[in-house]
Amino acid sequence: MRTIDDLEVAGHRVLLRLDLNVPMDGTEIADDGKIRACLPTLRALIDRGAAVVACSHLGRPAGAPDPRFTLAPVASRLARLLGQPVGFATDVVGTSARSAATALRPGDVVLLENLRFEPGETSKDDANRGAFADELAALADLYVGDGFGAVHRKHASVFDAPARLPHAAGYLIQAETAALQRLTTDIRRPYVVVMGGAKVADKLPVVASMLGIADQVLIGGAIAVSFLAAQGYPVGASLLEGDQEAARGYLAKAAAGGVDLVLPEDLTVAAERSADAAYAVVGSSRIPPGLKALDIGPRTASLFASRLSGAGTVFWNGPMGVSEIPCFAAGTRAVAGALAECAGYTVIGGGDTAAAIRSLGFTDDQFGHVSTGGGASLEYLEGKTLPGIAALEAEPSLAR
Repeated sequence: MRTIDDLEVAGHRVLLRLDLNVPMDGTEIADDGKIRACLPTLRALIDRGAAVVACSHLGRPAGAPDPRFTLAPVASRLARLLGQPVGFATDVVGTSARSAATALRPGDVVLLENLRFEPGETSKDDANRGAFADELAALADLYVGDGFGAVHRKHASVFDAPARLPHAAGYLIQAETAALQRLTTDIRRPYVVVMGGAKVADKLPVVASMLGIADQVLIGGAIAVSFLAAQGYPVGASLLEGDQEAARGYLAKAAAGGVDLVLPEDLTVAAERSADAAYAVVGSSRIPPGLKALDIGPRTASLFASRLSGAGTVFWNGPMGVSEIPCFAAGTRAVAGALAECAGYTVIGGGDTAAAIRSLGFTDDQFGHVSTGGGASLEYLEGKTLPGIAALEAEPSLAR
């Protein structure tokens, strides 16, 4: 895979695919970690005389403009962090984008409006997606992929556009793939995997793949509820997703393979996800009717922290509870604190987990690597081919 150091960018327009899909609180950016992560590549291109046409998605608009998902606030924050003006095109491949790209001088940057405002970006139809990629490629001379959080998506800006231009990977994608390779080829044991958060259907297959690699798998968050239900325990009104039959199979596979799959011993429960909710700590096998599991309990937090203290390698994906609400953040804080003190190689996998640790006062440099891509990192560790990485590794194949 070529890198930006292999491209002659001076005097050329570069289409730079970033992942600026930051968490928003209304019109305010709640965590700008993904914006900061793209700065090394962006600054390198600017310093070398490129004119940069940056693009990204934000949220899940339905293939049409939606003011709730505009990238305008991101353009403003990017300009502040970059220390120079950043233009903003009010469309993706329309008049505003074409005019802005044409007007760029070496060292200038413009950010296009949300890629997912265009239906061709996420289309399942190769022809529709390719037609949109043609329009994107027409804005630039070169392509640089640096949006790791989107490389598991077969989207036009990620998969199809690189085939239409000379292309290379940015520094973030290089760092992300190097960090994840260490989790598969340079494992220092014991290897402990921590899985939490929601999106249970996506995470259960990762648990399955980790059972053949890890020494211990610690389960918290909503995914723990699926395993508790699989054992026949009542889960009250907790979020219950995923395949309980599969979870039972994974428990059996872990036992047969000598892998320690550790479930919560206690949970913090409440009737509602709110800061003023009355909450209690209960045994994990006894969630009362009408109550929801919203965090691991203090006994489990101590157990997980002790398991992590002597780890040689750790991968963590997903908060232990609803960490944005203070009374349900203790489990996530305990795991983050244990990783920060761990002498082994620690990887935080995913935007939600990264945002959670920052909101709790931890900094990225307290961990071995903080990934910007949750879904991408999980699919990488499953051994799946990531469309965006495959596209960067391939030679350009389509004429402009």
